[in-house]
Amino acid sequence: MPISMQRQTRAQRIASDIASQITEGILRKGDKLPSLREHMRLHCDSKNTVITAYDYLAAQGLVEARQGRGFFVMAMPTQINCETQPLPYTRALDTTWMMRQQLVREPGHSHLGEGFPPVNWLMDMRLDKFHRQVVRGGITSLFRYGNRFGNASLREQLSKKIASYGINALPQQILTTYGANHGMDLIIRRFTQPGSTVLVETPGYYPLFGKLQLSGVRMLPVRREVDGPNIDDLNSLLIKERPTLFFMQSVCHNPTGTDISEHKARQILALAERHDLIVVENDAMADFKLSSASKLSALDQLGRTLYLGSFSKSVSAALRVGFIAGSEKLISELADIKMLLHIAGAEYAERTVDVILREGNYLRHLSKLQARLRTATAVALKILEELGAEVFCKPEQSLYLWARFPGIEDANELTRHCMKQGVMLAPGAIFSVDRNNVVPWTRLNVAYVDDPAFRASLKF
Repeated sequence: MPISMQRQTRAQRIASDIASQITEGILRKGDKLPSLREHMRLHCDSKNTVITAYDYLAAQGLVEARQGRGFFVMAMPTQINCETQPLPYTRALDTTWMMRQQLVREPGHSHLGEGFPPVNWLMDMRLDKFHRQVVRGGITSLFRYGNRFGNASLREQLSKKIASYGINALPQQILTTYGANHGMDLIIRRFTQPGSTVLVETPGYYPLFGKLQLSGVRMLPVRREVDGPNIDDLNSLLIKERPTLFFMQSVCHNPTGTDISEHKARQILALAERHDLIVVENDAMADFKLSSASKLSALDQLGRTLYLGSFSKSVSAALRVGFIAGSEKLISELADIKMLLHIAGAEYAERTVDVILREGNYLRHLSKLQARLRTATAVALKILEELGAEVFCKPEQSLYLWARFPGIEDANELTRHCMKQGVMLAPGAIFSVDRNNVVPWTRLNVAYVDDPAFRASLKF
């Protein structure tokens, strides 16, 4: 059984975490645990701490040490402690497992399941050259907490940026965040409590599922189709359940790579008005599409929508800068929550993004980024066709493709097989509200589909 949560040392917490993965079937018999060096690098633990944790697991019969090869999972124990309900953290473990895998960067490994573009696609931004401009003006404010809404100059630039999408928002209608995921956290805190019901897309954005699980929120799935969410699903759930929120993505949908049609976007907004629903439009991939792509917030002008943006994938994930646009009243409420949780935003990072947006190089960077994406998408689609894969949607440009391979009914099995050969995939079950579903689909990052290691890993 997993180690007790009371008065645990760091080694015991590591062992408890891994033990939970084994008992829940996330780690299976024969799977190899990360090497001591891998674990130390990923979690910043000492060698002795990791050794002690693995020894705890071996003493429980959960793993065994194999001379010169490492630690391997044994059979799942026959008796598991079921006296208490699993903690929310345990229920979200599939999500955290996937996110951890994406943070591991090993030479020689292929990362088709990664959610980010290759670093070399972003390097032309040359973040180092902006430092002097960042510190040149208002140097004293860099030593103080910033405004609860975020850097004023950046919010002016964001107002102009989303105006190019047809979304009209004044700076006071924009709140800066530590990326789109932080924006989701603030919205979840404002609109939900344990037991609340919200709507999400399936397949959908798996980190969102983990956040909602941690908050004790009940998720109801709306099927994602090639042109957007299924309207019949949405209408039926609104009538029966009366949720207050619907989280969705309009363009470059994660994981399917699909875009919403204007017709379907208008249908969703009509239902939102009829049923007093707030639609949270996560548009973290906006920079990867032409500005003319359909967006609910442009059609609605932030009446029943909250618009989330981010620079993590198009500029730098290290900056941790995103934003929410909405009605002035809701943005002020979310700013108060942000202030209670974090006092203010990351002033230096926000100034950096402000300088970047003012630079003419930013638009050139986006043009080059989209051109690379179009090329990579075309190459990926050609390779998948050669491999006999079925692709859910064939976009002109998208970081993600949703595909299934001949003879594969459970993408989890494919993922385990490929991982042993150094190829990391993102199996479809991760993107499902019900993780017990057997899903044949896999999300692929188009930038890595042409990796020869991927082709080799598909040979059983």
